[in-house]
Amino acid sequence: MPPIRRILHLLITAAAISAAVSCSERIPYHRIEGFAQGGTFHIIYSEPVSGVDEDTVISLVSRRLQDIDFSISGYNKGSLLSKFNRGEDVIPDRWFKELFEMSKVLWEESDGLFDVSGGPLFDFWGFGFTDPASLDSLRNDALTAHVVDSLLEFVGMDLVSLDDSGRIVRKDPRVQLNFNAIAQGYTCDVLGRLLDSLGVQNYLVEVGMEIVCKGLNASGSAWRIGIDAPVDGSQTAGENIQKLLNLSDCGITTSGNYRKFFIIDGRKYAHSINPVTGYPVQQDLLSATVISSDTLHGGALSDAYATYCMVIGKEAAAEFINSRGGLRGYLIYDGGVIDLL
Repeated sequence: MPPIRRILHLLITAAAISAAVSCSERIPYHRIEGFAQGGTFHIIYSEPVSGVDEDTVISLVSRRLQDIDFSISGYNKGSLLSKFNRGEDVIPDRWFKELFEMSKVLWEESDGLFDVSGGPLFDFWGFGFTDPASLDSLRNDALTAHVVDSLLEFVGMDLVSLDDSGRIVRKDPRVQLNFNAIAQGYTCDVLGRLLDSLGVQNYLVEVGMEIVCKGLNASGSAWRIGIDAPVDGSQTAGENIQKLLNLSDCGITTSGNYRKFFIIDGRKYAHSINPVTGYPVQQDLLSATVISSDTLHGGALSDAYATYCMVIGKEAAAEFINSRGGLRGYLIYDGGVIDLL
């Protein structure tokens, strides 16, 4: 799977934000924003019915983001994940354990096409936590095949497990994990659950353009979210909106191949990596938006499934979304759209 630290294609429209941060006659709305997981986050929420004040909400959100950062972030060199990837013995905390177990279920469900142990592949292709050793190696197909084959020897969630003591055990010491294809959506879920516990009835949580929303905005309407048109090289969310959605009580993520890619000798290498073959996928699917109505894990599932859809291609992705209750999708491919909304 590709790393999750991609600039995705969801936009909370300016009109919706303006409405949400204003105060309605019934319930005041507040906004929190800042930096997290190598990007930004925004939270718009109605005043908690429990009476918790704004400063307390900000403090609790900040603490929770810090906890997650020191657990599952590959960009924080002191996190449990980074320590594990350096070969250290770690005991997972609640966040690491939950995300690990969810990722393993998704790996089994996807026949290995969603695989958080594919970090070494992401690094090799230039889309991971480290700079690629030498992209010039991609000019030599034989050398590339040799490197990919060697990396595949220690990729696979069957090589890593939790033992009875709660420690992560790996069958091969070279196994590494990369939660980028699910971590930000998962973080949205965690923050949403925090707001739920405080008695917040309406909110929109966005981390790195992964979104979880509940209830209504301050104007009494569903949250209005845009899907960008996949224009190669576009780095600004909302610059080319193709579809506007009115959403509530769901998680939504868009994954695509038009913002993170590089070209060598006229060949495009996009960031959607097939962890079974070890190579970037060659599909005409440009972006996949997935909406999950799962009340606990909508952010994580929409995130992971959007990545999965980019690997399997438009026909298989449409079939998958249609076969799952609680999922909707919007697939943009070269030449058309598959609207499963």
